[in-house]
Amino acid sequence: MRLSENDIIDLIRRRFPGGAALTDDCGRVPAHGSDEMLLATTDLMESGTHFSLEWHPAKMLGRKLMAVNISDLDASGARPLGFMLTLAAGRNVGAEFLQELLEGIAEAAHEYGAPVIGGDTVGRECGLGLGITAFGAAKRHLHRNGVLVNDCIYVDHLPGASARGLKKLQSGQRWDPKHPDADILAHLDPRPNIGLGVKLAAIPQVHACIDISDGLCKELRMLAEESGLSIVAGPNLEADELYGGEDYSRCFACAMPLEELQGITGHEFHFIARAVPKSAAPVLRYNGDSIAPLEDLSFRHME
Repeated sequence: MRLSENDIIDLIRRRFPGGAALTDDCGRVPAHGSDEMLLATTDLMESGTHFSLEWHPAKMLGRKLMAVNISDLDASGARPLGFMLTLAAGRNVGAEFLQELLEGIAEAAHEYGAPVIGGDTVGRECGLGLGITAFGAAKRHLHRNGVLVNDCIYVDHLPGASARGLKKLQSGQRWDPKHPDADILAHLDPRPNIGLGVKLAAIPQVHACIDISDGLCKELRMLAEESGLSIVAGPNLEADELYGGEDYSRCFACAMPLEELQGITGHEFHFIARAVPKSAAPVLRYNGDSIAPLEDLSFRHME
């Protein structure tokens, strides 16, 4: 059994926040405050590239699709306003899977307070393609290019769990709710700290922010290159923490000491690196005795 386009739209209208208002080809982005700016982000997820239909539970996949997009907004200092969904389903994707997928998206949309305002559905020969364009409002847009020399680089949780989970899945282990594995859960159903980015944007000493999607090493390189300096990572980071992706931690540059930052935000952070004047490479690593360029082995799109 397969779901028709009308079946999918009907489910979305019944289950998604804002779904009842989907009556036209165009939707209205909810109004934002006069002191806020409108931000937008979009992400695509393709079966066989970003997830496996073999091992990714449909409801978790739906939640993840929402989380990765709302995480981008939050890391930019924005609160979510709404989203548009694109769904391209192959003939091999059954009705039950699609229903569970949409339930997961709806659940996360309710959790994040993000109403659906439009989208599109299409059939295809096989596989599953998913896309969300999300809109948010920010009083201050946290960019990648604001890092200053001597800034500390912090994360709200250490990366690496998702990479470890992916390795376990690739080796044949599967998600078992009766015996939950924290690493596999981190990969299948990430829970970014939504709302933290808005708090960080309100702190003047926070100069830049990005979420860790393609790997910490790559995110540090982007922060460094966009800011015209170098970043020296500490010696205690493991390979999974440096190169594994899809952790969706806030990675940000701040001039405040760790204890002071934690005191005013009420959150725990980890110091992982420091910004220095532009050097031989965008990202370097201190190994306890010397500093050397750090090779970027993180995930690369289109390769």
